[in-house]
Parts: sequence; structure tokens; C-alpha cells
Amino acid sequence: MYIIVGLGNPTREYEATRHNIGFDAITRLSDDYRIPLNMKKHKAICGTGFIEGQKVILAQPQTYMNLSGESVRELSDFYKVPVENIIIIYDDISLDVGQIRVRPKGSAGGHNGIKSIISHLGTQEFPRIRIGVGNKPEGWDLADYVLGRFPREEEAVVRFALGRAAQACKDFILEGMQYTMNQYNRKVEIEL
Repeated sequence: MYIIVGLGNPTREYEATRHNIGFDAITRLSDDYRIPLNMKKHKAICGTGFIEGQKVILAQPQTYMNLSGESVRELSDFYKVPVENIIIIYDDISLDVGQIRVRPKGSAGGHNGIKSIISHLGTQEFPRIRIGVGNKPEGWDLADYVLGRFPREEEAVVRFALGRAAQACKDFILEGMQYTMNQYNRKVEIEL
């Protein structure tokens, strides 16, 4: 079994913001694999289903970003899933919009949601898929930038990235980490 967690903030005001791209990735997986997000438990909106025959739990923590670890820990404890089978999907300002990076472990890199997960799981060694949202323009406040929405001209690139993130989850489940990193960790030219 795998737990796939997309990070974001609940409530309508945060929908479709850069910081909520993890939530959007879970919605994409829900749509692609017909896994309804129809349960509220473990401080998350959850759905249970299958990706290529493997049982998965999809989750969007409802704790707000900075407390995401509370939900991830509850999910991990309840389902008895080892940390190497918990995939965290989240935004990354150090990657260009639409690029993704897959890693088996790592530091929080300044991301408060990841800091919380590391604190609650007691380890940095869990797989993650980072989706690039681009760096903030000079003079912008970081919080204003990540809590802002993508401009219309980037929407197609974001949809493309969400599709790649969903595909990366499937490849990780079927083929493992090394294969998935080889497939997704190179910069792609996005032509739409």
C-alpha cells in the first residue's frame, strides 16, 4: 500500500494557488484513476483506490500547510505504511513553472509543510515529488507569491506538470525510485 499526500491549505481562498499545487496533483490522481476523495479522516480529505493494481490512499491534509505532519503521521500510523511508501507532492519555488523533481529523501529546503512532516515522522527519508512554481519576482513577498494564483498564460504548463506528477506516482509505484528519477529529473522543454 502507498499513501500519496498532496500539500496545500484548505478553504476556497487558497484554491488554485501556487502553494496548493500538491492538492491539485491529488485531484488529478483522483480523476485519472477514478478514486473519489470522499472521506474526511486523519485530518485530511482522503480517497482509497488502486493505481495499476496497487492499493493507494490519496490525501489532502486539512491542517493548513505548517501542520501537515499531523495528518501524515496519523495516516502512517493508522495504515501501518512504511515511510518509503509515503509520497509527498508539493510546490517548489526553486524549479521553473512546470518542471518536476523526484527524490527519495532530503531536507525541508525552507518548506514549512515538509518541516512539519519531518518533525512528525522523525525522518527525512520519504519520497517526494516537487512541482515547480517558479521563483518570486524581485521585490515580492514570498508568502504573497506562493499564495497567489498562476497567471493565465501558465495554466496550460501547470496542467502539463500535474499530468507528469501523476505519471511519476504511477512509475514510482510500478518501477521504483531510480527509474522514476531517471525519467523525470531532467529539464523538459514544454511545448503546448
